[in-house]
Amino acid sequence: MDLWMIVGGLFWLAALGLLIWALVRWLGSRPQTPPPGPSALEILRQRYARGEIGTATFEQLRERLEEDRTGSREPNDVRELSTPQR
Repeated sequence: MDLWMIVGGLFWLAALGLLIWALVRWLGSRPQTPPPGPSALEILRQRYARGEIGTATFEQLRERLEEDRTGSREPNDVRELSTPQR
C-alpha cells in the first residue's frame, strides 16, 4: 500500500510540474506588442524635410496638430490634414 501512495504522489507531482511548464511556455510565446510608430508631428517633420510640403503648409499643419494635442479643436478637423497643399 505504501508503494502505491508513493507512485500516486509522484504522478501528481509530475502532473503539476507539467502543468506549470506548459503555462510558462504558453505565456512566454504570446506575441509582443510592436513598438509605437512615429507621431503625427514626426511624420509631418519628415515630409517637410523631404520637400513634400512647403513651409506654409508645414506651419499650418503643425499648428493644427498642436491644437489637437491640447484639445481646442474638434477631431473631425483632422481629415483636412490628409490633403497636401503645395
